[in-house]
Amino acid sequence: MTKKLHLFVVLMLALSMILSACGAPAVATEPPVVATEPPVVVTEPPVVAPDAQALFTDLAATLTSDNGYGSVPAAKFSEEMVDKPAYLLDVREVSEIEADGFIEGAVSIPVREVLNNLDKLPGLDEPIVIYCASGHRGAMVMSSLKLLGYTNVRNLGGGLGGWKKANLPVVTGSLPAAPTILNSAAIVEDQALYDMLNGFLSGLPEGFLTVKSDKLAEELASAAPVLIDVRSTGEWDKDGYIEGAINIPFNDFFASLDKLPAKDANIVIYCGSGHRGAILLMAMKLMGYENVRNLGGGLGAWKAAKMPVTGWIDWSAKWPEYIAALPAGYGTIKAPDLNTALAGSPVPFLLDVREAAEITNDGFIAGAVNIPVREVLNSLDKLPAKDQPIIVYCASGARGAMIMASLQMLGYTDVKNLAGGLNGWKKAELPVETATAPAAPVAGTVPEVDATLFRDLNGFVSTLPEGFYTVKAADLNTELASATKPFIVDVRTAEELANGYIEGAALITLTDFAANLAQLPAKDQPIVVLCQSGHRGAIVMMYLRMIGYTNVRNLAGGMNAWAAAELPVVK
Repeated sequence: MTKKLHLFVVLMLALSMILSACGAPAVATEPPVVATEPPVVVTEPPVVAPDAQALFTDLAATLTSDNGYGSVPAAKFSEEMVDKPAYLLDVREVSEIEADGFIEGAVSIPVREVLNNLDKLPGLDEPIVIYCASGHRGAMVMSSLKLLGYTNVRNLGGGLGGWKKANLPVVTGSLPAAPTILNSAAIVEDQALYDMLNGFLSGLPEGFLTVKSDKLAEELASAAPVLIDVRSTGEWDKDGYIEGAINIPFNDFFASLDKLPAKDANIVIYCGSGHRGAILLMAMKLMGYENVRNLGGGLGAWKAAKMPVTGWIDWSAKWPEYIAALPAGYGTIKAPDLNTALAGSPVPFLLDVREAAEITNDGFIAGAVNIPVREVLNSLDKLPAKDQPIIVYCASGARGAMIMASLQMLGYTDVKNLAGGLNGWKKAELPVETATAPAAPVAGTVPEVDATLFRDLNGFVSTLPEGFYTVKAADLNTELASATKPFIVDVRTAEELANGYIEGAALITLTDFAANLAQLPAKDQPIVVLCQSGHRGAIVMMYLRMIGYTNVRNLAGGMNAWAAAELPVVK
């Protein structure tokens, strides 16, 4: 290689190195550091399950006997609807409405759907009345709405069954579903509470957690459930109870939870009609009791099904049985026959049941013992044995008839009432003592009698008011000319009626009376019963009052007194 060529190569290499040095340097780079904040985690407060026990304890405290435990009787509601109609909500199934009819003005939302349709209800303070078939479902919906803040909600007592029993009108056909009410915002302040209540109602099984009377009777004969009666002690004592039941009154219930069995026990709860039982059933289910049912229709339905009740007499059946067994003469003895008996042997025990003032003024039959009518049943130790002859008398026969019937029902086998009382004795011109007083009764042994029969009969006769539920002929005649005249029912025979009767009277013989109760007006309407002398009238008056008629009187002295006052009769 020549020198020139060699120099050229060297220069080119040097230039190449210089150019490489002038290029961008190769620098190792780290990824950029970005400042980051920790992620913001939004946490919701934990959902607190509603305290069902506390909620229902507070609810039950607002439901007392004074406000019907949140229910309204059918008759009262019917009157209210005239002036201030409430929103009437029928919570039965569509099939029930089509089969049994509905109350005019009602809207339909079946029980399982109510809380999903709060937009169809009026405002929180507007009056709402709910009804179902018997009161069970209505009570649960009422409770739910009250817990959600509705302030004026009631349940129709006895449901549609109670409405029909009160002889109130029912519409047949289809009932349209409830429409949405505009500008009626459903306010749910506590979503957890709403979800709990809605979950309960919407999940109700077939039968709605009730048990019918016949089914319960079968269960009680085998694997008996625990029976809990939630009526008051007064109802328990007065109306009886199902044998084996535990009494935990409604308003004491949540303070008595220690009396309940385990939460997995088979439990049936009942009240009078199903209303209170349904409220407490709902509470118990939400408190974790697994197997609780409510007796459909309560003790009322149990009685209607003719199931056994301890501590209660079915007077609607007892009185017809008693009347059917009365002998000829209806248990009376005429004055001449009594006079003969007093001269014979054995001499009957003669019981004067008038007041002391009457004896002083009018005298008495010789040999009589005086025990005023209100005191007789509390003085059984002063009467002879139950198989000994006893003759009772008063002034006209009415009080004597009530005592005769009471003693006969208590097992006295030979008791009669003096026909016409002391007035009949005097009319027969038989002697009366006036100079002395009757002998004081002598105490002996108290006989054994049925405690429940005694309680009811003594409860009636010992509380008889002034006048003993009688009305005098002249006073009745005045009442019949008024705008509010009483309903008159004559219980004499056809032969007696041939001699005349009071115009407008319903004619129902004593022996046919029980089969013709439908002819009578409502139980709170004025009724006057009459017979010939007052004896049969008193029996019927006592019968009607003991089955719930509240305004019944007996014509004092019967048609004999009416005729003696020369008042008009129809023949």
